[in-house]
Amino acid sequence: MHEFPGLPGATETPPPEAESDMPGPLSVLTRSLSPLAFTIPALLFVACEAEYPTGPGSGPSAPRNFDAYYYDRAVHLTWDLPPAWDGEVFRVWGKRESDSRYFLIAEVTSCAEGSCGYSDRNVVEDVTYVYYVSSVDGYGVESRSDEAIEVRVPRATPPPVPDELDAIPLDASVFVTWSARSRDAEDFSFYRVYLEGGDGSVVFLGETDSEGFLDLRVENGSTYGYFVTSVDREGHESEGSELVEGSPRPDFHGELLFAHEDRPDASGFRFQDSGDADPIVSGNDPGRHFRLEFDGVDWWLEPGSGVQVASETYFTTALRCGPGADPGCLDVRWAPESGYVSAGVALVPENAYVLRVPAGGGQWRYGLVRISHLGFAQEGAIAIFDWAYQLQPGNPSLVAVPK
Repeated sequence: MHEFPGLPGATETPPPEAESDMPGPLSVLTRSLSPLAFTIPALLFVACEAEYPTGPGSGPSAPRNFDAYYYDRAVHLTWDLPPAWDGEVFRVWGKRESDSRYFLIAEVTSCAEGSCGYSDRNVVEDVTYVYYVSSVDGYGVESRSDEAIEVRVPRATPPPVPDELDAIPLDASVFVTWSARSRDAEDFSFYRVYLEGGDGSVVFLGETDSEGFLDLRVENGSTYGYFVTSVDREGHESEGSELVEGSPRPDFHGELLFAHEDRPDASGFRFQDSGDADPIVSGNDPGRHFRLEFDGVDWWLEPGSGVQVASETYFTTALRCGPGADPGCLDVRWAPESGYVSAGVALVPENAYVLRVPAGGGQWRYGLVRISHLGFAQEGAIAIFDWAYQLQPGNPSLVAVPK
């Protein structure tokens, strides 16, 4: 914690100029002069009566709209420039609630866009601090903010570490998922996702309030490692989860569609006769074979014009059970002869759905879609699936498209 003047270990020598660690777009230079400390959602704002050190005379215009709040192991102070501000320096004063007088913590010499800020990170858990700010002119005359604000620093208890991570490799992307156990904490807020390099470097990728994150900044043929943390409403971040790795690659396994309600441009699918062709189309494309929809509860496969889907669905363990497959492997080898409808069907993970597509001359081509994951990414609801397509019209054998 800070050293206080007049207390054991206090120092009268101010440290050199340093940039404020206030988060956000503020550009603030400060001179830390004494110890206390500051962080983000507000915890407790209470005006209190106290005697404030001020200089003689009327003094400069006082700071406006002074505020203080706790977030992520610090107390953050903000205030606005007074209308008649003429380049005066601002002084930050503070004390523990139990102290009899205030101590000078820092001088703020530069503000941006009409706002100023300072973050006190030398705070102690379970202690209440009191702060105010004053402006001081070239003659040493001070004018203080209208009130002092109390901020209680709580105990830092982050949510549980995310677990059950999985990295699903897709074409030029990786979808990272994890369990919802961190939500057991009453004050849970969101997750942070990180990329760990082979040299041990760590890159922050982004934040999400769902148990899924789609990394689109990857290249096929490389391996990427991910870990996730959880954060509570007061900014306390958990330790990192276990590391999971994914290696994206082009394939007809691991296709990803967004729900039409969230990303109509990437919600449609059209079976292709080549593994090199992109099957993802707009959900409004008249040539789509189906599109993904989400009604807030269920994910739906909605057939395109002329396309039908079998009303019977099939639980499977793989798109195709071949040599080396598990003894209990389940797949779908043949399309049913009848029982097709033009209406949408609700999707269930690990279930397979047979579609038939008009092929001309009164014949059909048959396609198979196996759902592996349903969930949410940054831009909305998604489905991840494998697919196969029979190129020979009228043949109900569901043979996968060649790579």
